[in-house]
Amino acid sequence: MRERFHGQLSVLGELLSTMCGMACEELRLANRVFLDRDVEAATELATIEAKLNAARTECEETAQKLLALQAPVAGDLRTVLAAVYCADRLERMGDLAQHIADQAARAPEFAVPDALAGRFGEMAGLVCSMAEDLGAAIEGPTAEAFHSLARSDERVDALYEELMTLVTEPDWAHGVAPAISVALLARFYERFADQVVSVARRVDFALTGELPESSVRDAPAEL
Repeated sequence: MRERFHGQLSVLGELLSTMCGMACEELRLANRVFLDRDVEAATELATIEAKLNAARTECEETAQKLLALQAPVAGDLRTVLAAVYCADRLERMGDLAQHIADQAARAPEFAVPDALAGRFGEMAGLVCSMAEDLGAAIEGPTAEAFHSLARSDERVDALYEELMTLVTEPDWAHGVAPAISVALLARFYERFADQVVSVARRVDFALTGELPESSVRDAPAEL
């Protein structure tokens, strides 16, 4: 019975790893839509988004069966509950990637001024690396993974603040539409990074039984 139970826990972990891979791929595709103006990438992104949503449902149903039939306690219970939480946040990461692609495709001529392309390129690359590192942390949790991602998130937050300062300065010369686009895109990337850290925090909790300290805490699912 215990062997079967731990086999089901492994399935839950594999589902989370798959979901993280999907969210990461969605972000890569969103970056292509935004930075490379690759409109075709948006179609592929939408396909993965549907699969990610289905995977979240499967993860929740698997967790519910484990709770109802196995009544896990202590570390096993932590793992199951953390999986449910993480599945919700991973799906939200996919939603945020979709928002980035939608905003960039809606009015590509207003996406961002050329002067800000470098900052957005850095932010997009950094957040994508965070998502990749989260995937590795889910597959093989380590004590350092959360803190490393939290440090990366601090740089994302700094870039976000820089961009918000620029679009609200009196001498902003690019008009209202680009300012709105910059604010939305920056916010979507910043929230994606927060969700990555929030998932890593719960993975660490499942591993150690303690929630590590973070300025992000558990990021809410909504914007």
